[in-house]
Amino acid sequence: MELKQMPPSDETENIGSQSKQPGDAVTRVDQNWKRSLTESISSEAFSKWYQNRQFAKNIRNGTPYFNGPSSVKSPRRHSPSQLLQCQRKIVYNQLNAPEESANPEGIFWFGNRFEKDIIMPFLQDLIADSNTYVCNSLWVDFTINTERGELRIKGETDPVVVDAEAQPLLPLEIKTKRSIDGLTKPNRHHKAQIHAYMRGLTKKHDYEVTDAIVLYGSRTNLDVTSFHVEFDPIFWEEVVLEWAESHTSYRLSDDLPPADPEYAWECNVCSYRHRCGQSSEPYADISPYGLLPEYTGYPQEKVRKYLEAHDGAVLTPTLAQQYPELASQHPVAKWQCVSCDAQFLWDEPDWDGDQSAPPLCPKCANNGTPAPLRSPQPDEQYQPQEADQDE
Repeated sequence: MELKQMPPSDETENIGSQSKQPGDAVTRVDQNWKRSLTESISSEAFSKWYQNRQFAKNIRNGTPYFNGPSSVKSPRRHSPSQLLQCQRKIVYNQLNAPEESANPEGIFWFGNRFEKDIIMPFLQDLIADSNTYVCNSLWVDFTINTERGELRIKGETDPVVVDAEAQPLLPLEIKTKRSIDGLTKPNRHHKAQIHAYMRGLTKKHDYEVTDAIVLYGSRTNLDVTSFHVEFDPIFWEEVVLEWAESHTSYRLSDDLPPADPEYAWECNVCSYRHRCGQSSEPYADISPYGLLPEYTGYPQEKVRKYLEAHDGAVLTPTLAQQYPELASQHPVAKWQCVSCDAQFLWDEPDWDGDQSAPPLCPKCANNGTPAPLRSPQPDEQYQPQEADQDE
């Protein structure tokens, strides 16, 4: 049977332009297909793909609740990873205040792979000749009696060196940083976190776990440094538990804690810096409820999770203009005139979305006295209902 080479058509391109030997395959690629694929490889497409991938992964892992908003935790419950961080930031987070920035997925991904692909094999090789093993993690869940009543601390450790009976010998806390140059001691909240794990493992196994390691890895050059941490009862009682009692007091009294982070850089990377008052935006000390009226920096996914987390929450007119897909799925607050009592649907005024020139009130304009419209303030958007608290 004789095979004949067909000349390229108008819609195809001969990729193999080199000299062909008899029997070589000729590759043709449809130009429209290439163009379509090129246009599809975009930031928006990747973001959507990654979100769908994480959504499916959570379902496969039996943790579909990660796909929705977090449940509101009891004021008496504390996570080891949140100890000694900014009290206000933690309250915002616990009450599902709308986050102003996307998750640092790259940092999360690197930290996860660094622990699983680098540190776990390193530890396993390091103890290969001893009667010890490395487990991925252990849960701690214990209560402590304090002046504010019983507090509960629950969380999951990083790798733990254990004996042949899976009894914990040495817990580790793995952290990554852009650079570890000049690092001479662990951060205090990392020290607090590993103290909570030591105390929890001690209570769980009925013997003293008094030593731990906090290990830092550089995201720049994979260099590492580690610090041996001994359990310090004074630090535990007078620093960690005092912080936990204070935080519980703020939650129980429904007070917004002061913005008082231990490290100044925390404000620069905080997901609530505009709401808190640590930016050039005209807001400060806003409660955890409601969207900032004219702020348009919210990522769409964060707005969606906020709306799903709070019964009665509404979208602001400015965000409805920005995310019409969400406006078709959730209620939207009305524009309010700053001069008269008129209100208008979010898409009723003729407005191009320019924040420096808000829409004008049609009623006032007809009367010859143009006045701008505004979005409702956070405390005007809705009254938060009592949330179910996860004990």
